[in-house]
Amino acid sequence: MSSFNLIDEGWIPVRFPDGRREELGLRDTLLRSREIAAIEDPSPLVTAALHRFLLAVLYRALEGPTDIDQARALFKAELPGEKITAYLEKWRDRFWLFHEKYPFGQIPTFEPKTWRAWTVLAAEHNADNAKVLFDHVDVDEPGTISPAAATRWLLATQTFSVSCGKSELSHTGTAPSATAAMALPLGRDLQDTLLLCLVPQNREIAPKDRPLWERTPEDVEGLKEGVERRTAGLADRYTWRIRAIRLAPEDSGRVGKLAFASGVASSSLEQNDPMLGYRIDEQRGKLPLQFRERGFWRDFDSLLPDEARLAPQVIEHSTALTRTNRERFPRAVLVLGQANNKAKIEYWRMERFSLPQALLGDRFVRTEIRQLLVKAEDAQKSLWAACCSFARDLLSRGNERSVSKKDISGFVEQMPTNPWYWSSLEARFHEILGEYTLDRDPDDIRFLWLTFVRDALRSAWDQNRASVSTGDAWAIRALVRAEGPIRRKTKELNDEIAKLTPKKEGS
Repeated sequence: MSSFNLIDEGWIPVRFPDGRREELGLRDTLLRSREIAAIEDPSPLVTAALHRFLLAVLYRALEGPTDIDQARALFKAELPGEKITAYLEKWRDRFWLFHEKYPFGQIPTFEPKTWRAWTVLAAEHNADNAKVLFDHVDVDEPGTISPAAATRWLLATQTFSVSCGKSELSHTGTAPSATAAMALPLGRDLQDTLLLCLVPQNREIAPKDRPLWERTPEDVEGLKEGVERRTAGLADRYTWRIRAIRLAPEDSGRVGKLAFASGVASSSLEQNDPMLGYRIDEQRGKLPLQFRERGFWRDFDSLLPDEARLAPQVIEHSTALTRTNRERFPRAVLVLGQANNKAKIEYWRMERFSLPQALLGDRFVRTEIRQLLVKAEDAQKSLWAACCSFARDLLSRGNERSVSKKDISGFVEQMPTNPWYWSSLEARFHEILGEYTLDRDPDDIRFLWLTFVRDALRSAWDQNRASVSTGDAWAIRALVRAEGPIRRKTKELNDEIAKLTPKKEGS
């Protein structure tokens, strides 16, 4: 018996401009997208997966866009409700979460050797590959979750599953974009956000680009032998079945157990995900940008377009759509995703940045911001050198014996000086992004940033000085001897700041 149709039932968490929150069905989410401020879920993985799912629906319902002119027409005219409604009605039978023949996103014939707890779907509860990251429910007695939650996590699992090496079906590894940092430009409302991300597809690809629900579920015997194919397009990529799943609803309709194994492998070698930024590796070619332990702000320039065309296509597309309609330029960009060490999830992250409005002009904004970040990196090298000098002299206690680099590095890493420098500059960087308006002089922005860098350098070292000032003579002596790199870098910054100091009117 069919139940919980995603078109009608509430399961997508949305926030309205007045702060009110609600769970809506697929149809209402799209048709009321102009009224909705944003999709928001406690999990960044769910948030990203829901946007990708909605984009896949739009690519199929709108049969495009297939070029920038179609995209601009859509952006000007808004989403066509009739087309969306007609498409959803056409495929209504494929959007039942529980259905004998076509349960949404599942393999209906999959009878596993062992039924697993629902927690395998959720990154923060999965004891297989997130053992130390999050608080866990008891996987032996996990209770149940609602159909709405099960649907959200089913989509997130297909988008972000990483290879854990064990499956009763053929091994298919990691989802195509599972470990990348995804960019999501945010418009003034959900409709704008979706349209800004609806990057045109080749008109020859679009008709063959079938998402998960338009495909006949794979046969279990075939999955055991291994199913591999190329991605057909963006709707296909955004809903890729990397895992074979079958939910087992209880009489109440809630989900406690499920079948879970490997699904369909991707044989596509090319990297083409519009939400991802890329870099070129000399040995491995084009690779997606990933989160590192440091804040993503230090790599922010990689999100901005330039002639290399490695920035996320959604950012380029957003800029192209709003160049003649600046009021609808994205108010921010979210960067979402997770980091892993092979099968182990180490953390997930969601960071929000203002998008420089100056992208609408003809300036090389990416180069300008990269230069600012390089200045911060150079100043930190001076701070690191000073800390190393301090550590070496303190550990040697004035003796001639040498101190190992490992001991010096270990000592410096436990000092709060460098983390304090970066954390104080991070807040300043967000201020700087707000300065990148179309009419702001880049030299004035550089002046402001260099002032921030100099002050952060001084303050970080002053923090160290204050902690040592009441110490013994060896520590004070080591501190004085270590200040050379700080003084030299401060002078260098002051000289450049003096050249850039804005002139007062009339002078």
